[in-house]
Amino acid sequence: MEKNEKITIEAKVKTPIEKVWKYWTDPKHIVKWNSASEDWHTTKTENNLQVGGKFTFRMEAKDGSMGFDFGGTYDQVKPREKISYTLDDDRKVQVTFVEEDRQTKVVEVFETETTNPVEMQRNGWQAILDNFKVYTESN
Repeated sequence: MEKNEKITIEAKVKTPIEKVWKYWTDPKHIVKWNSASEDWHTTKTENNLQVGGKFTFRMEAKDGSMGFDFGGTYDQVKPREKISYTLDDDRKVQVTFVEEDRQTKVVEVFETETTNPVEMQRNGWQAILDNFKVYTESN
């Protein structure tokens, strides 16, 4: 497996960019959508959304069998346009937001890690993005 292969995922959210930005960045919303499957959830978030600011999302299996912290430091924050950050394991992630006809396209580009298969990582990140889309459109 190639180290730090870049993967791009995206979703078109049928919601204006102001709402998409708020739901993406506000901890009270992040805990509602940030999971890859029904048997996982985010129990706690800290989000200092500014260059040099840190974030941590505590992700846990609902049965309590396992959990981990997902976190990093913001490298760039352009409200309603772009967020880039470096994960605690030094991988880079970039998220862009583009409004088109009262919809918002969210595109994430992330570097893979070498522990899990690339396809599993792509599917996990896409599942979280799909949860974000469903949550944002229905609330």
